[in-house]
Amino acid sequence: MNGIEWLKPGVVAGSILYALIGVAIFWICFVIVDKLTPYDLWSEIVEKKNVALAIVVGAMCIAIGLIVAAAVHG
Repeated sequence: MNGIEWLKPGVVAGSILYALIGVAIFWICFVIVDKLTPYDLWSEIVEKKNVALAIVVGAMCIAIGLIVAAAVHG
């Protein structure tokens, strides 16, 4: 019975709560980085097809995601 402790409602609810907090923190960090840059990231990537900027933003998203995951995990 020890193998299914993670299926308890409290554990599942806690996991969902931490996931939502992590996504919210990630989104806030992305908005802050978007505001700090001198141009609109979305229009630069989508409309102007700036591949180099897309790679940098993707790497930044991975880095922020790793930081948030490490902070949530402990």
